[in-house]
Amino acid sequence: MCYVYVIYSRELDVYYKGFTMNLDRRLERHLNGESEYTSRASDWVSVYSKMYETKKEALIEEKRLKKLNRASLERLFQG
Repeated sequence: MCYVYVIYSRELDVYYKGFTMNLDRRLERHLNGESEYTSRASDWVSVYSKMYETKKEALIEEKRLKKLNRASLERLFQG
């Protein structure tokens, strides 16, 4: 299984969108500062995740999410 996820940092007031095969481990790496971009903050929280059967499907969705503006992303989380 593959996952697309969005995490949020209140400190940076930014959303980070990503793809992974192991959601728990990936979130742990973000929180431990093991990812270059997200190492700038330590308060990341998961706000969205969705599982896909194939890597191709997940990568297509990740690309779509990365194109969304902030308001569109936040509507997705509410909905």
